[in-house]
Amino acid sequence: MKFLSDDDDLNPITTAVNLVDVFLVIIAALIISIAQNPLNPFSSENVTVIKNEGEPNMEIIVKEGNEIKQFKSNGEIGSGNGQKAGTAYQMKDGSMVYVPQDKQEKGNNNE
Repeated sequence: MKFLSDDDDLNPITTAVNLVDVFLVIIAALIISIAQNPLNPFSSENVTVIKNEGEPNMEIIVKEGNEIKQFKSNGEIGSGNGQKAGTAYQMKDGSMVYVPQDKQEKGNNNE
């Protein structure tokens, strides 16, 4: 009986089985990494991710439920349309006090 004395290392089917096992491990690792991603579309958590914080190319990604919003910086600090609404003061104990601007001052102050 020649089949009983065959060496298993020479059998090509064992190599194919070993390759399938390796690919299964790789696929499992990829599925786990996708599941742990904070922006996973299947999770119901609310997540905010800030990329390149404080840099001109800063990007903010906000995920609320199934909706993902992406905000990109244009590189300008404090840009936008608006007007001065008042003044904020920081007290010695660290608390903040906001003082709204009077209506008369808003008319005279075009900033």
